[in-house]
Amino acid sequence: MQLQFMGSGDAFGSGGRFNTCLHLTGARTNSLIDCGASSLVAMKAFGIDRAAIDTILLTHFHADHFGGIPFFVLDQQLNVRRTRPLLIAGPPGLPDWYARAMALAFPGERTLPFPLELREVNIGQANDVGGLRVTPFPVLHDERAGPCLAYRIEAEGKVICYSGDTAWTDTLIDAARGADMFVCECYMYEKPRKSHMSLSTLRQHLGRIGAKRVILTHLSDDMLGHLDDVELEVAEDGKSVAF
Repeated sequence: MQLQFMGSGDAFGSGGRFNTCLHLTGARTNSLIDCGASSLVAMKAFGIDRAAIDTILLTHFHADHFGGIPFFVLDQQLNVRRTRPLLIAGPPGLPDWYARAMALAFPGERTLPFPLELREVNIGQANDVGGLRVTPFPVLHDERAGPCLAYRIEAEGKVICYSGDTAWTDTLIDAARGADMFVCECYMYEKPRKSHMSLSTLRQHLGRIGAKRVILTHLSDDMLGHLDDVELEVAEDGKSVAF
């Protein structure tokens, strides 16, 4: 399996980084995890075959994780000229959020030349999402943009966990326990910030999780200013990792 960071930044473009977007690929897998507002630009910058993406899995409905959906869908219609199905899965409420986002970004009626499925995941249960076995866990971020979720994803014999945006919650222990890769938001280095993770907090819990590999993402200017003091692996835009 291969994971490439299309975007590893926060909502404010700290460090000139793109918004959150992870590209997960394998022999039978081609999916995005989150699709922030700048994601289409990032995919073009890194030479991603956008027509090959089968599934988009969303953690919550903030624009730096969800705002790229209208641009991606319009690109599929007008430039890629997609005809095969696309699945977008995410928290309960997805159809309404999608309709509002499309109406705001590109008003007017739109008939797509490909089948589009909007699927609400069942929280706390294993879901079959485009061939991925996806178990959503509730996390602590901003319920106005949620429910906000972390995902434990099983695909092609590997397990990856992505925290989504969250402060520390013990649900991450079950979500990431023993995972081949745990991608965790780490917005702050030491100072706590409401609804987000700090490295000082995460360090206290990693032993209980026991993930084989940990990569930090969603980095603020504060976190970027302390990279020389960070002992864990850190994401960068375009970085590709095999696991």
